[in-house]
Amino acid sequence: MPRPRTPAAVPAPRSRLPLYLATAFCARLAEEGMAVAVALLALQRAGDAAQGAFVLTAWMAPHVVAAPLVGALATRMRRPRLCYLGALSGFAAAVVTLSLLIARAPAPVTLAVAVAGGACGPVVSGGLSGLIAVLVPAGPRQDRAYALDAAVYNAASVAGPVVVGVTAAVASPGAAMLLLGAVAAGAVAAGAVAAAGGLPYGDARQHTDARPATGLRADLAAGLAALWRVRELRAITAGTCLAFLGIGGLTTTAVLLAAYHGRPGAGGALMTAFAVGAFAGSLALARWRPPLSDPRLATLSLCGTGLALATAALVPSPAVCAALFALAGACDGPLLTATFRIRAAYAPPRARTQIFTLGAGLKITAAACGAAAVGAGAALPPPLLLLAIAAAQLGGALLHTLVRRHQHPGDAHTETPGADPTKEAVSGPVPAERP
Repeated sequence: MPRPRTPAAVPAPRSRLPLYLATAFCARLAEEGMAVAVALLALQRAGDAAQGAFVLTAWMAPHVVAAPLVGALATRMRRPRLCYLGALSGFAAAVVTLSLLIARAPAPVTLAVAVAGGACGPVVSGGLSGLIAVLVPAGPRQDRAYALDAAVYNAASVAGPVVVGVTAAVASPGAAMLLLGAVAAGAVAAGAVAAAGGLPYGDARQHTDARPATGLRADLAAGLAALWRVRELRAITAGTCLAFLGIGGLTTTAVLLAAYHGRPGAGGALMTAFAVGAFAGSLALARWRPPLSDPRLATLSLCGTGLALATAALVPSPAVCAALFALAGACDGPLLTATFRIRAAYAPPRARTQIFTLGAGLKITAAACGAAAVGAGAALPPPLLLLAIAAAQLGGALLHTLVRRHQHPGDAHTETPGADPTKEAVSGPVPAERP
């Protein structure tokens, strides 16, 4: 009698995280290099950086408006990965097109392309991070994945301006911007390879709740409601937006501070120190998890960044100032990781992508306002401007703490992660709060 055959073991799904990180790095490198490339290109072709400033404004302006719409569309689509690939493709096409149009085509045409490309930006700045929840199972591996995602974000912020600066010096600003477009196209290619194999833990729709299909307006309202009615989401959004009101003006302030100390041109070195510190801080968090909850880690990160920048405003030594900028960055890196984890843990599954895109859009808008405020106050002493930026970080920490402690009448009735503020059923177990 033949022996019964035992079923073969089903191999574990192959991780798509490396492909995701490659996609995210390429897309964010292009995003981070845009500001420098646009300014250099406008200056070279028009002899005036003003047109570059208008293009950058048009590029950033749609983020907060497009963010909830992009998130809702990605959730509603039968194949959400197509939404991400489409947005990344539009982003890459806009970068390449702008490299050809700036200071050559009529301004309305150039600005229209910038607006279209900026509308794809929420996928790069926040939407991609929402995919980690469906790429990596919940638990320590997912925590580490968010820390690696934050490290990739910070690495791109270091590499983007450097790549543009070197390419512009060796070739031309136009070539630098075309290179950014090619890098963004590389993100599309890496994302397509990852999507071709499917997501190891199912498509994004499998991680949403089982409620009946709703209209787009209802989905948009649900995402905004979650951001307001889930206390942890409301707290981290309020705190980081206030902090980014200061961070948005940090680049200009660093340039002014370096000139104030008699080292004109060293402002880039200060921002590089900040970005390298942020990369090191987020990478360290991927290897070592401190015994702190993510909300408490966010508060301490904001305090550390604020205190380091405040001290940097008071010291005359350029070397010590650079070290303090690096320390401030090292505190800022874990803040991004904690923000990602809080959004993933407390967002209702159906609104998760919206929470990531909308949160990122609000932070970018706050940063743009901060940059404009520093520009308006550029005549003030640079140490005073840096103290104001440090105060925004400390104020963000205080606001985050106060909002977490304040019980709003409209809050969801549960403080567990994943609580759905729409009070509709959520399928699947609710993950326990992290220690």
